[in-house]
Amino acid sequence: MYEPTRTASRRSFLAATGGTATVGLAGCLGGSGGGLDELTVAHMPIYPDLQWYVMEGEGYFSEIDAEVTGQEFGNGPDIVQALGGSDIDVAMFGIVPAMIAIDRGIAARVTAANIREPMGIMAESSFHETFEQEGADAFAAWEEEQGEPFTFGTFPQGSVPDVLLRYWLRDVGVDPAANDSVEIIEISGASSVWQAIANDEIDGTSIMEPVPTIAQAEESSVTMLRTAADVLPGQPAAVTLMSDEVRDSPLAAQFLEQHVRATEFIDENPDATAGHVEEGIGMPVDRARKALDSPLSNFITDPNQITEATQVFSEFAAGNGQIDEQLSTDEIFDLGVYDSL
Repeated sequence: MYEPTRTASRRSFLAATGGTATVGLAGCLGGSGGGLDELTVAHMPIYPDLQWYVMEGEGYFSEIDAEVTGQEFGNGPDIVQALGGSDIDVAMFGIVPAMIAIDRGIAARVTAANIREPMGIMAESSFHETFEQEGADAFAAWEEEQGEPFTFGTFPQGSVPDVLLRYWLRDVGVDPAANDSVEIIEISGASSVWQAIANDEIDGTSIMEPVPTIAQAEESSVTMLRTAADVLPGQPAAVTLMSDEVRDSPLAAQFLEQHVRATEFIDENPDATAGHVEEGIGMPVDRARKALDSPLSNFITDPNQITEATQVFSEFAAGNGQIDEQLSTDEIFDLGVYDSL
């Protein structure tokens, strides 16, 4: 068994090596990996992928009978492309790109959730009372008072934050395509969403941590209106998708065992976890620690907790033309790996 090594500057190391780092090794010379001696794991530097950074930082990959190599990506579509090229064995990314990969015929299934209900609908605080009183009509009242539509800014259409926003608007009786009082603009990246809030370019958003924590710390007038738990209980976000080759090997259960350890570590050791956030994602440790107390920080491994709400996302993905038709739970998930633990 070899212990994973840590560099003084992980980000400079990743930059120097094209975004890939070997972080753990065990049993590569004839271990019990079922013929596989390495795993390439795609992940993103986002809060919902926090288990990756804990597994890496705490040395959990030494318990897996394969060499584990992490590859960092900036968005889900790039991971889908890498999966299509057979460059990735395991992917930790959003439920929507996971469904797109499956719909394209990539032999893979979701075996774990990383988090549930991690999004929040945020809006200008002056809008809150009007919305609570008038519901969908509050947007027309806002436009009449402000002279312009209520503008939401969130990730591109079809992303997890975008789907949650559109689902909520539909639920309260608003169709953005037919309602001139509501506008949704696309913004790539959480940091860009925060900048749009800070620059008064948008009136609201659907977003995950750490943006709500940053907004609160900076005393922004854009505050939480609804959490995902209010809007869609069990809402999925980032998941762990495995290729069929991995799922058919002992490595699948070994990886999920360490995923469970990481989830438990996050829950039981928030101070140490904040250090992993700072190291892996680049958020200052004090704000990282505060974000872990957020009602949006619901880290899990059990995929059974998100299957029902995932059908909402499958419906939207099909409606947007991102997938050919709505995928069933069995087409998206392999629950057996987790259930076997």
